[in-house]
Amino acid sequence: MALRPDLDIISQWITPGSRVLDLGCGDGTLLAHLWKTRQVIGYGLEIDPNKIVKSVAADVNVIQADLNKGLSDMMDNAFDYVILTQTLQAVKHPDLLLREMLRVGREGLVTFPNFGHWRNRLQVGLKGKMPVSRNLPDEWFNTPNIHLCSVDDFEQLCNSEGIKILQRSVVDHLHRTGPAMRLLPNMFSEFALYRIQDRRR
Repeated sequence: MALRPDLDIISQWITPGSRVLDLGCGDGTLLAHLWKTRQVIGYGLEIDPNKIVKSVAADVNVIQADLNKGLSDMMDNAFDYVILTQTLQAVKHPDLLLREMLRVGREGLVTFPNFGHWRNRLQVGLKGKMPVSRNLPDEWFNTPNIHLCSVDDFEQLCNSEGIKILQRSVVDHLHRTGPAMRLLPNMFSEFALYRIQDRRR
């Protein structure tokens, strides 16, 4: 199975031989890729039984778990990287989950759609309706997203929670970047990808 572009970007941030926890691992595509290309020791957490079956079929170690209940079963510093891709906006308490990620992992890798993108602003401003776009394709009543955020929102949360941003990549829907996105990421990027760490480390 082809690797999603955002997963390809963050996989390049991972040191070979690392211990990796993938939160909301889906069908296990990322962990299978990391095992083959970077020889990681990987585990996934997933709530959907059908996706768990697919992960197991791909020889991925997966545990059924609800991210809204936190990571209390995980030991401190058990992993080098804890990954959360396009899921932050769908959990009940993103701030708590970020803290838990950085308790059990040395670094966190987070990706999410940027609600601050100019097309989203335009739909809200001109139409007065919640936006539907390539990166936010669901209607307001059937979306899994309950805490949409922008690049600026996320970085403000990191600052208030004592989280250090080690690396950021801002991209469009094809996962390309450009001068406008680098200059005004909150306005022009459609997706944001972060490497983060607890400042106390």
